[in-house]
Amino acid sequence: MARKPHHEEPEENERWLVSYADFMTLLFAFFVVMYAASSVEEKKLKLVANSINQALGQPRSQIKGTAPAAAAIIAPELQLLQAQEQRRQLAVLHETSQMKAMADALTQKLAPLVQQGQVRISQTSRGISIEINASILFAPAEARLNVQAMMAIQSIAEVLKPYPNAIEIGGYTDNQTISTAEFPSNWELSAARASRVVRRLADLGISESRMRAIGYAANQPVTDNTTVQGRLRNRRVEIEILPN
Repeated sequence: MARKPHHEEPEENERWLVSYADFMTLLFAFFVVMYAASSVEEKKLKLVANSINQALGQPRSQIKGTAPAAAAIIAPELQLLQAQEQRRQLAVLHETSQMKAMADALTQKLAPLVQQGQVRISQTSRGISIEINASILFAPAEARLNVQAMMAIQSIAEVLKPYPNAIEIGGYTDNQTISTAEFPSNWELSAARASRVVRRLADLGISESRMRAIGYAANQPVTDNTTVQGRLRNRRVEIEILPN
């Protein structure tokens, strides 16, 4: 009996369509999710915008949708921000008033020296600056405070003691070279002078944690060093009271 001829099944060349269809389905699902997410964010943004407009007093006729519901959510946050801003403004006003009171008290205490041009008091972006000519504090090339210096620093301490503000004391020299056993350069001299003022203020009751001493040597002159008067002005100690 003759066998029936065997016919091979045709090769399935379209299997790739299954994978392609799966890929397209996943890609479609991805874009659907992205679109949905963007729509949600847009709605949220509209709610926030409407609530802010309502808080700022925009007419209700211009506010659509669910602004009242969003306002109920956002209103506490806006109230908190407003309260924080009010506290900040009050703190700034208090600090400004306090700094002015200190500057006025210092000007009154040091009036004779201010009138003589030996002391300059000014309010700067950093706070209150008290510039004291070194000639009333120290002998030339020395860092020991004299009697007049003791009195001036005591007046300053009486004003500053009740306040918590940080204090920065800077020592400055002119550009004339110095070289002694005690002070090999203007760096040592300026730092020693600033430190002596800090120590005196500490002895008068100013907390040491509030103060720091810095020596600037001949750097940062306030006028020209080419004249005698200019060098005299540049030899100074500056006491800066910083805002809190």
